[in-house]
Amino acid sequence: MAVGASARPNILWIVGEDCPPWFGCYGDALASTPAIDALAERATLFERAYCTAPVCSPSRFSLLTGIAPESHSPADRMRSIAERPDWMTTYPESFRAAGYYCTNNQKTDYNLDVDAEAIWDESSATAHWRGRPEGGPFLAVFNFDPTHESSVFDAESPLAQAMAAFAKKLGPNAVRLPSPDPLVPTVPLDAVRVPRYLPDTREIRTDFAKYHEAVTRFDAFVGRLLTQLDEDGLTDKTLVLLTSDHGGVTPRSKRYLYDEGLHVPLMMAIPGRERRRWPEPVSSLSIPTTLLTLAGIDVPAQMQGEPLAGPAAPSPAEPSYAFSARGRMDERYSLVRTIRSRRFRYLRNYTPHRPVIQHQAFAWNAAGYRSWESERQAGRLTPEQERWWLPAPPVELYDLDADVDEVVNLAGEGAYAEVEADLRRRLREHILAVNDNGFLPEDSPLLGWDASREPGAYPLERVLELADLGLERDPSRLPTFAEALADGDPVVRRWAAFGLLWLAPEAGPAADALRSALPDPVPSVVVPAAEALARTTGEEAAYATLARLAEPANNVWTRLEAINALTYLDLDRVRPYRAVINDAAETSHEYLGNAGRYLRFRLDGDYTPDAVVFSVNGFFAGMAAGAGPDRSSSH
Repeated sequence: MAVGASARPNILWIVGEDCPPWFGCYGDALASTPAIDALAERATLFERAYCTAPVCSPSRFSLLTGIAPESHSPADRMRSIAERPDWMTTYPESFRAAGYYCTNNQKTDYNLDVDAEAIWDESSATAHWRGRPEGGPFLAVFNFDPTHESSVFDAESPLAQAMAAFAKKLGPNAVRLPSPDPLVPTVPLDAVRVPRYLPDTREIRTDFAKYHEAVTRFDAFVGRLLTQLDEDGLTDKTLVLLTSDHGGVTPRSKRYLYDEGLHVPLMMAIPGRERRRWPEPVSSLSIPTTLLTLAGIDVPAQMQGEPLAGPAAPSPAEPSYAFSARGRMDERYSLVRTIRSRRFRYLRNYTPHRPVIQHQAFAWNAAGYRSWESERQAGRLTPEQERWWLPAPPVELYDLDADVDEVVNLAGEGAYAEVEADLRRRLREHILAVNDNGFLPEDSPLLGWDASREPGAYPLERVLELADLGLERDPSRLPTFAEALADGDPVVRRWAAFGLLWLAPEAGPAADALRSALPDPVPSVVVPAAEALARTTGEEAAYATLARLAEPANNVWTRLEAINALTYLDLDRVRPYRAVINDAAETSHEYLGNAGRYLRFRLDGDYTPDAVVFSVNGFFAGMAAGAGPDRSSSH
């Protein structure tokens, strides 16, 4: 039961959009962060805090519900709206039921069909604890959007100009979009440390310098809120939590399961508690349970994170682990799972037929990505910088104590075999424990907590065994995958097709099984089977099948997956199907349109990293209609 109102702390939760811990208190001296550093002096500072997903909406789903997004697909896929079961309680609803006045300024982007006006007392660009009625505690969330990825985009680009215009329209009290004033970095470019995985170019250094300037602006925002709290005489009565929805925005950070995409600031100043540093990995999934626990409110049964404070909190000396997941990111498919220990990061890439870095239209608005690709086209990358453009290794293991940039893959090294085996086991146990929906296709009727847990509906353990077998890329397993391609369960058939795809072009002995899969009534089985056949035999039927699945008569996710497959095949063989690709390129669906336009550029032979693939008009259609940018500006 909730404790008495007099014992409940007020709660101020400050979220920096896309903001890594580039603060003085975390050892970064380039941004000026006196307010955040002062807050850290009276807080518990979590040195190794990691988000559940490296992009906004899946991560924000977990912050709202306390549930890992992959437990309730499609919440784990970028820009999706998962259905909300009747039993699913959000943390603001729990706080309101306990007598708290709850405000949200203003970001939502929850990947859930939830009504912000129903779960908050106020969710707006001007929401503030000062609007509360007399008496009773408050929970006030403030989101700072000027640290969003788009803050580093070229100020003269159409996208940056459109976002700045919308920010001006919202007015000075709104903090959701980047400032109308473009970022002009004051950090000297030669002071920037360029990670080993990136080429040292002026554009990349400028992106880093710009973002340090955005972090400085975030600190000023934090300072204003803390001053207002002090002016109201509430500092000693208010728990202050500061974090981000995910890691940073420079190349190979946001959207990727490395430390720079997952490491978030997390500090919690609790009245009457001494400051301390917490060295063990923790997950942002624990934030809702932690706040509810500290307020003396019952934690809903579905919340999965362990509280970081209170009687049940672990000790900072106890070993712990943080898990994160990546699914579809915008128009590109990439299924990756990772676990972080205090020293190591371990990843399993369940799409090893795709590069780590795939062209993404929105991200390419940043000069850093364009510069990296330009350097690649010019042949100027080192092996450490080139490897991310090549097919992903099935397994990755990094020693963060020795290799902060995560470029030396230790997977398969005998000296680390015990570490690798332990982390693999723990990750597998976690995938099964959360009933990971990520192995289901996007149009599956089994997506979601309840549907995927119906007895016998989703054979995750069988699917995981097949997927892990596929990552071994052992040609002796061809009969196993060929047999599974005739299984009665379509999810099993889909992962059998992936196993054969990962063995292509050496999958010749299974070519007949792949041909027999082309008429399968389930498109999510046919797409990987057709791509596997195209890579193995090159026969026209495989290309024609993918082109048919890309036609407008199919659902958008089937079309998008088919367009992705065609993008990575022989483009001379794809060119006869240009009409289908034009249909995709001209669609109003942002992700399908972006994928189609990129492939069309490639077919025409006039693609450059500076090609404008992203549709500004499509991106701001909702804004023009007055709907706001929650679902379209939060990539």
